Amino acid sequence: MKTPNYHDFYQKALIPIGLNDRMSLQESESFYSDSPSTHWLIAVEGVQLPQPNIYYNWKVSIYPADGEGDFNWRKPYYCSATLRLMDDAIALATTLVALSKKDELSSAALLEKIS
Repeated sequence: MKTPNYHDFYQKALIPIGLNDRMSLQESESFYSDSPSTHWLIAVEGVQLPQPNIYYNWKVSIYPADGEGDFNWRKPYYCSATLRLMDDAIALATTLVALSKKDELSSAALLEKIS
């Protein structure tokens, strides 16, 4: 895993990138022409708030990855808005997993636009 947030990084299983989503990836800022990205890595990430008590907000990120799960954490394909509840982040991640399995991440435009 190559992320500075390894304590609060919960990834789903790798999902092969479909043809439609690959075309969308190639048009995004997350694409590198020499990248061996063949899979999506979808993760729920904790974002610790700056306060005395330990408290987290959550976001869902999608990274292009190779078949072994290596990815560039600085270039997500998608990063959700911050969510207050981990349950909401898990539900969003589950929806994105289902879309990616149907090769529909790009057609859904990730519900808004990739940030």
